[in-house]
Amino acid sequence: MSLTDELLRPLLASPAKPLITHYDDQLGSRVELSVATTANWAAKTANWLTEEFDVEPGDVVAVQLPAHWQTVGVLLGAWWCGARVVTEGAGARVAFVGPDDPEPTGATATAVVTLDPMGRGLSEPPGGGAFDYLSESRLAGDQYSPLFPIPGDTAALFESTVDEVLAEARARAAKLGLSADDRVLSTRDWSGPEGILDGLLVPLAAGAHLVHVSNADEAKLAARRDAERTTADLPA
Repeated sequence: MSLTDELLRPLLASPAKPLITHYDDQLGSRVELSVATTANWAAKTANWLTEEFDVEPGDVVAVQLPAHWQTVGVLLGAWWCGARVVTEGAGARVAFVGPDDPEPTGATATAVVTLDPMGRGLSEPPGGGAFDYLSESRLAGDQYSPLFPIPGDTAALFESTVDEVLAEARARAAKLGLSADDRVLSTRDWSGPEGILDGLLVPLAAGAHLVHVSNADEAKLAARRDAERTTADLPA
């Protein structure tokens, strides 16, 4: 079973529950995703990767994106179809980059993610044969069923397998005392495997609601905690 299946399956019992809240203090934006909406974005991404790029278990997908609600859909979608997520584009089947990242990525295909707080695609088609991720994946299906079984020993995050990543995320969540009742505040970057693991997968493994603040204004964090009624902070 894929890493995404393992993470989302127990959460879908409460599809309306808030799962991801993303603030960007630089833009002054706030976006909240329920479990169902998060699963929907992940399914669209997985279907798009499978249908457009023939991504299969073990194929490499590079995610060169900051901590963001759109990055959640990209990561979960990539894992759902069995991809191995890395952060370097060279040799990848697909590389996901932000709107200002230089090209070429070294990947077979490049998908540009706008990171627009309202979820809008690019105002103009990207150059160099790249794809507009938000505009194109939005047309993909809302439900996803893997075409191939995803064994637990399939590499999921750099060299770590599905089973290893899941076990480590659960262990770290338990060490922090996190549970499904928690609302977790984080300002942690998602760079590299440790950032992705601690900043995203640990709260998801606990079933907790993640409140992530990008470009955090330290003076506003106390107000964020009060407004979101957070119960724990992720270590920076």
